[in-house]
Amino acid sequence: MKKLATVLVLTAAFATAGTALAADTVMVGGQSMLQSKDIVDNAVNSADHTTLVAAVKAAGLVETLKGKGPFTVFAPTNAAFAKLPAGTVDTLVKPESKATLTKILTYHVVPGKYDFKALQGAIKKGNGKAELATASGGKLMFHMNGMHNIVAKDEAGNTASISTYDVYQSNGVINVIDTVLMPK
Repeated sequence: MKKLATVLVLTAAFATAGTALAADTVMVGGQSMLQSKDIVDNAVNSADHTTLVAAVKAAGLVETLKGKGPFTVFAPTNAAFAKLPAGTVDTLVKPESKATLTKILTYHVVPGKYDFKALQGAIKKGNGKAELATASGGKLMFHMNGMHNIVAKDEAGNTASISTYDVYQSNGVINVIDTVLMPK
């Protein structure tokens, strides 16, 4: 009977530990995003970000995004890339378009770690709006849309909603967005 009680206690302890681990793990594109992995190593596992990963590779940004950081990546989904005019992605991943592709991708990267709480704080501090400098040298603007949704706006006035927040990485955080943002 004592052995059975010990087994039950240990089983309950492991189940509780597993639940805590699962609560800290965010699912993106059908895969767990592990905080112990960097931005690139997690993104390659997301079925929703295959276009973004291919673009990052074509632009030669893999090593940069595997770097120390911290970086915040506003990561467009495959559906976001599909909203672009037909042929845009195919053109951008060509070697002769590398500079343009790099500018677009680094426009989605903000130095620092901006999770929901940090973005919300910056918006409150800015009286309803926040402006962040991107790695490309551009600016992204943010505002609240209701209590729990933040909208990003590019320099051309296009907007993207953040659909998944706070995907923590070893070198930053990913916030998944539904539209590709464009620099000037």
